Amino acid sequence: MKVLFKNYIDTFGGLSKEVWWLALITLINRAGTMVIPFLSLYLTTSLDFSFSQVGWIMSAFGLGSVAGSFLGGKLTDVFGYYKVMVFSLFTTGLLFIALQLMKTFTEFCVGIFLVMLVADMFRPAMFVALNTYSKIENKTRSVTLIRLAINLGFSAGPAVGGIIITTISYAGLFWVDGITCILATILLIFTLNPKKARILDSEVSESPVSAYKDKPFLIFLIAITLFAIVFIQYFSTMPLFYKEKANLTEFDIGLLLGLNGFLIFLFEMPLIKWLENSRYRFSILMMFGAAITGLSFVILLVSYWIGIILVGMLLMTLGEMIAFPFSNAFAMKRSKRGKQGQYMALYAVSFSVAHLVGHNLGLQMVNQFGFNTTWLFMGLLAALSAVLLLMLKKMTD
Repeated sequence: MKVLFKNYIDTFGGLSKEVWWLALITLINRAGTMVIPFLSLYLTTSLDFSFSQVGWIMSAFGLGSVAGSFLGGKLTDVFGYYKVMVFSLFTTGLLFIALQLMKTFTEFCVGIFLVMLVADMFRPAMFVALNTYSKIENKTRSVTLIRLAINLGFSAGPAVGGIIITTISYAGLFWVDGITCILATILLIFTLNPKKARILDSEVSESPVSAYKDKPFLIFLIAITLFAIVFIQYFSTMPLFYKEKANLTEFDIGLLLGLNGFLIFLFEMPLIKWLENSRYRFSILMMFGAAITGLSFVILLVSYWIGIILVGMLLMTLGEMIAFPFSNAFAMKRSKRGKQGQYMALYAVSFSVAHLVGHNLGLQMVNQFGFNTTWLFMGLLAALSAVLLLMLKKMTD
């Protein structure tokens, strides 16, 4: 056991102090974003919105995310990642607190759009910062550490969120989200000020390639967008499925989603280090991740039994652990061909587009055709993503 623990700790070796600070900032911020997993439940139970209305609100969520990612990438190339991150975190905190005041359908559409517009300016800036603070050989593990922080926060967030909902109210979630964003801003100012932080990778292309003309990168973006559309169902349609078909409570749902983050915290870094030393290319590993995630939906066609639901969650977790770190590392590596803000903005936009399309698509499909047809469709989308990633391998060989 002692040797096993030492080997686990060794997988974190060699990462810079700045990457660890960035991970802690992300952990504090992500632990507070407990509104998002419960958003569809809040809208249907507290505000009495229909599935169709929730779908359109999620589209406003996605539209704000798309605009914020584009804007964040542009501002990062102009002003630098530090200023963008500080502005995004602090302003998002204020907007989250104000969001609880939005009660009508129109108000909430506008409110969630503004929250995501500002919040997702953070992502391309954070990716560029991560690239800057990481040695070339540590890129994938640096990404994985950030994901561990995200998932550790996510494992605690929903569980605590479920307790807050049952003991206080949904309003408490908005306050926690806002305060944690502001706390993360304060930590960022004290630890990652450019005057103090060490730059480990300052490589810039002297003849930059436009990301819009990089055909393999565009194929990659399409594949990742399809994968993300499938993946985000776990944060909109899946909680509704858990409640309506599996008869789980908000607390149960929080624990189930928290299990995903806890497993990633325990196993992702050793898995990534092992896969990095394997003979598989990034594109093939991403393809495996997409296929496994698709299977996590298809298996739900078998039964609503909690055992099957747990297997589905485990499959999704494994697929996520493989696909996301290597997709992020692929994008960071490819960004060296041009302006990093532009490349990383488009990578962030792929997830924003997924939010824009995926939540509404899933909710409308559930409303019109039911959960089983929706899960089958998501499995097919994941298969298409895997095929595109196989094409990417052939293009980059």
